[in-house]
Amino acid sequence: MAKRSSKAATPPGPAPRLSRRQRVAWLRLIRSENVGPATFRALVNEFGGAEAAIAALPVLSRRGGRAHDIRLYTEADAEAELERAEHLGASLVALGEPGYPRALAEVDAPPPLLYLKGRFDLADIPIVAIVGARNGSAVGQKFTRQLAGELGLEGFVIASGLARGIDTAAHRAALEHGTIAVLAGGIDIVYPPENEDLQHAIAERGLLISERSPGFSPRGQDFPRRNRLISGISLGVVVIEAAERSGSLITARLAGEQGREVFAVPGSPLDPRSAGTNNLLKQGAGLVTCTRDIVEALAPILGRPPAPPIELAAADEHKSPEPLPDIGQSEREVIVGALGPSPVDIDELIRTTGIATRKVHIVLLELDLAGRLQRHGQQLVSLRM
Repeated sequence: MAKRSSKAATPPGPAPRLSRRQRVAWLRLIRSENVGPATFRALVNEFGGAEAAIAALPVLSRRGGRAHDIRLYTEADAEAELERAEHLGASLVALGEPGYPRALAEVDAPPPLLYLKGRFDLADIPIVAIVGARNGSAVGQKFTRQLAGELGLEGFVIASGLARGIDTAAHRAALEHGTIAVLAGGIDIVYPPENEDLQHAIAERGLLISERSPGFSPRGQDFPRRNRLISGISLGVVVIEAAERSGSLITARLAGEQGREVFAVPGSPLDPRSAGTNNLLKQGAGLVTCTRDIVEALAPILGRPPAPPIELAAADEHKSPEPLPDIGQSEREVIVGALGPSPVDIDELIRTTGIATRKVHIVLLELDLAGRLQRHGQQLVSLRM
């Protein structure tokens, strides 16, 4: 089982790499104001490369109604960030490059760049995430250690968020066979502080992954974004002890949206730490009472051929972008008027307005960079009210 599943995830051939210049440009673009993964992809596809997209940001944001200049990440900032990461022994890996988790590349709007430190090969092995309560019970942590250890013997890598409780138990039990810690802050920021030794051990024997720049201290809003990466790199997510408002339930929801398998370990109805997991089971999550439940559920997925390598849009950096089309004010008003606080599919927006596809996408970029558009994934957008 272990050998067969590892082979199933091996990329079919070498993937292209960014040049240093392209890497700096990608970093500048994703760190610029109002540019997230979905906007990054739209910009690069529209302008043929990150450098051309950066040059267009000021004009696009003003046309979208922004009153003051958009903040651009400078070349000096990007170079300094890369140098700090290199000093820490971390590598900035781009979407499609070796080391970028293949499962994550297949989700809607994957992050274009990730910092990795440790064993890159672990990203190519089938991954199962285990998450749960920060105040996990003794029984819950014992079962976590059992699952993580046995899944490691079955050939799976265990991913989690390096939080207290269940996450910590999963990482420690999986360290021997392979574990990935996804961080909400920079790759050099230890959180919680008591896991400093564990984070250092994972950097040496496992793999650390972060979407953030070195030195970035996580805020409350950064943890759901981390949770999206935990579920995105995994074939399935196992939730062990989660209260009704637990962050682990966010991970489970995101896993479902990404087409991942969601598993839950049942618990006593008298323990509030099991309220969330028991509700997941009512909603159709896979019941887990032993490791075999997970292995058998994932077996059909492991038998599928891997997706083809991602082609880097930056391969066209040398080409000149097409000039922006003339968009009349009346056309902009029609597009904005068709938007509202409720998410709408972009294809439906194009059909409703009758305006050319490229013009609609450019107006959406303008609104996005001006801070007036919300992207919800799956091609859904709405106006910020």
